[in-house]
Amino acid sequence: MGRRTITSSILILGVYVTIFFLPDWFFCFVITALIGLALSEFFRMVSNKGIFVYKYFGTLTGILLPVVIYLKYGGFVPDLEPFLIVVISLFVFILQFIRKDNSQALSGISITLLGILYISWFFSFILRLKYLPHGAFLIAFLLLVTKGGDTGAYFIGSLAGRHNLIPRISPKKTVEGTLGGFFSSIAAAFLGKGLLPGASTVDLIILGVLLGSLSQIGDLSESLIKRDCQVKDAAGYLPGLGGVLDVIDSLLFTTPIFYFYVSMYLLKK
Repeated sequence: MGRRTITSSILILGVYVTIFFLPDWFFCFVITALIGLALSEFFRMVSNKGIFVYKYFGTLTGILLPVVIYLKYGGFVPDLEPFLIVVISLFVFILQFIRKDNSQALSGISITLLGILYISWFFSFILRLKYLPHGAFLIAFLLLVTKGGDTGAYFIGSLAGRHNLIPRISPKKTVEGTLGGFFSSIAAAFLGKGLLPGASTVDLIILGVLLGSLSQIGDLSESLIKRDCQVKDAAGYLPGLGGVLDVIDSLLFTTPIFYFYVSMYLLKK
């Protein structure tokens, strides 16, 4: 608990300073670094399981996605993101052509693309949020609601958890903790109302429910991957928390969905 609290406090301070006080290029650098580390953790887990995967290609091309998004919104290049995704997919197949055998071809192609889309593309939507009106406040709201749910789930599950949720995926997750996290996200949405200009009570309820549900799904999804790879944490360099993928897992689904809700609905009110 002590290591978890200290690491979390340092991360919160770093995130606050990066979002509100440092330039956009540094924010892009941080997101790109997080994506690169998370991809490295993901591909290492899969490789250690004995599954062939294009880990170096996947990691290197995965970090290009946030860079081209930053360059697009900075006005440096046209929208290359869809083109890059197609090119990456094309080269994953071409790499298979030059191998000496066909063993694990399907799994190698599929898992490489999964890592790039699931980690790099989904998390890169946080850069899109940064360039929306009041982007820094939008990101702060997203983190507050998503991580508020994580925190609520952890503490309520630790204190009152009695009934296992899905023990084959996550032995320590409980029904009580999941419900606690869900309602903590709703409460956090109302606490963060000042970060979301123009949001009505209905918006806060919808976002609390939506982000609270998706954060739990994101956490369980990474747990499913870890259980299949037979590891407890994706890495061990964040004391008490694990690796980067363990920290951002709940954000991988909430980030793109929150972006679409804000850009397609909230900003058009």
